[in-house]
Amino acid sequence: MAVRNEWFHPRGTLAREGWESVVDSAIPGWRHTGIRVAALGGGTVALPAGDVERIVVPLAGSFRVEHEGATTKLEGRASVFDGPTDVVYVGAGQALAVSGSGRVAVAEAATAARKPSRYLAKDEIPVEIRGAGRDTRQVHNFGTPDALDAAAFIVCEVITPGGNWSSHPAHKHDEHVPGHESRLEEIYYFEAAPVRGSHAPAEAEAFGGFATYTSAAGEIETNALVRTGDIALVPFGYHGPAVAAPEYDLYYLNVMAGPDPERVWLVSDDPRQAWIRSTWPRQALDARLPYLPPNGGARS
Repeated sequence: MAVRNEWFHPRGTLAREGWESVVDSAIPGWRHTGIRVAALGGGTVALPAGDVERIVVPLAGSFRVEHEGATTKLEGRASVFDGPTDVVYVGAGQALAVSGSGRVAVAEAATAARKPSRYLAKDEIPVEIRGAGRDTRQVHNFGTPDALDAAAFIVCEVITPGGNWSSHPAHKHDEHVPGHESRLEEIYYFEAAPVRGSHAPAEAEAFGGFATYTSAAGEIETNALVRTGDIALVPFGYHGPAVAAPEYDLYYLNVMAGPDPERVWLVSDDPRQAWIRSTWPRQALDARLPYLPPNGGARS
């Protein structure tokens, strides 16, 4: 019997209250994390104070974030494929309003703990080149435990260049095994674009692929072509790979949080795929990475 795919949401299907997409506890079975995505043309979106921490991530464009009686200006970037952006973390108990022009995401996690808000400039963002060969990808770790003193969530973004794989080997984090695996539900927000310099026609539709499958924690099955604005939710189960078609680059923003007392990302690879990691030391990194802004050593 096929497993019903209830965890993949094409762009626009989660629209609510002026947001292009909203993931929160209104989705049955979803408890710990959230994301909101908006396309602004000079307007404003606002969020009330509550037991939720947030991080504002410019996807494309520049923004102003009003919080705690002050204004934080986010320089942003031209696109998610132009290297890291500056971000602002707003601790739980604080309202905020975002205004500007472009596309913006707000990652969220439910928490009663209060942490101080913080602005992270672009040059503070840890940039990691992970994997090797066709598994090489670029990770911006602005919301991970080593970079940000948050209460509950772990947030990062990944660029997978055309033809490469990420979230690979497939892995899971749905059991609490101290020192080995943590329980974290996860959001994938995707964007895709033609490889720079490809001269793709205007009607080209950029896409990638993403999969999830069942573990002992629950039945899940996602086998989707993913495009800009699509969202995949991973409440449990193995997930990966995320695959970039050769002609298109793939991006995703990850938001993770869970019920465990420690804020840590610990995963278990699918034992049938775990051997893949052992091949990376014998392979070269993809020379196209890192992807940076055009005036900062960009790809050609």
